[in-house]
Amino acid sequence: MAQSQTPDANVYFVPHGSRWPIFGSVAMFTTMFGAANWVNDHEWGRSVFFTGIVLMIGTLFGWFGDVIRESLRKSYNSQVDISFRMGMLWFIFSEVMFFAAFFGALFYARNFSVPWLGGAGHGGMTNDVLWSQYSAAWPTNGPGNVGGAFQTIAPWGIPLLNTMILLTSGMTVTIAHHMLRAGRRGQLLLWLGATVLLGACFLGFQAHEYIEAYTEKHLTLGSGIYGSTFFMLTGFHGLHVTLGAIMLSVIWLRCLRGHFDKEHHFAFEAVAWYWHFVDVVWLGLFVFVYVL
Repeated sequence: MAQSQTPDANVYFVPHGSRWPIFGSVAMFTTMFGAANWVNDHEWGRSVFFTGIVLMIGTLFGWFGDVIRESLRKSYNSQVDISFRMGMLWFIFSEVMFFAAFFGALFYARNFSVPWLGGAGHGGMTNDVLWSQYSAAWPTNGPGNVGGAFQTIAPWGIPLLNTMILLTSGMTVTIAHHMLRAGRRGQLLLWLGATVLLGACFLGFQAHEYIEAYTEKHLTLGSGIYGSTFFMLTGFHGLHVTLGAIMLSVIWLRCLRGHFDKEHHFAFEAVAWYWHFVDVVWLGLFVFVYVL
């Protein structure tokens, strides 16, 4: 983050009297309370849910705004910088565990549950008594044919294109970082802006893919275990790309305003780390969801 002077190394900056933690707690409670009632068919739950989302967005704008102002006032020293880095690393680790849970569900369903239902291993009795006509295969919506017949998305069309787009965006954000360290502001804005545009292109193609899946291939979230895992994994990844593109846009605006210098730009680095994480997750999705 932009600092022209080094704060006292013996003083660890701690903000006092911040109102944002309590605001954030209220926003999260409102959001989850509304979501819980919405899924339980209480119509008012939807309004409460979106109220919580608005409160959450307001809290994020306010809280991050305070952090930016504290940085520009040169309140942070190297110890605070280390804390920020550790916090971002733990956040990304939590995201890794989040996606690991869904990849684990895909692996378990494909390699254990579906074969058992087809009579393999410990599933012989289940197959003989309940689903004697079911032959295990992947992709599948199970022996109950949940959601009806569907077609899968071919990997060598939009999914491959989106893979190339995200890999290219990882390259452009890396070049932008090098331009920042070299002090070349114009090139920095160009390459960082290209990263944002590539992220937007990815989301546009994914939206097109979803429309095709629902309208032409009859592949929906309700298409059994395959539909559930497909849309949960790709949908949450799309949400992360959306958040990453928003964060990159904010960083682009901050770069335009000259908030960073060659040595102090952790906010840029944090978002770049997040974007690379999103790239890696997509590679796993492309291989294990689309190709295999």
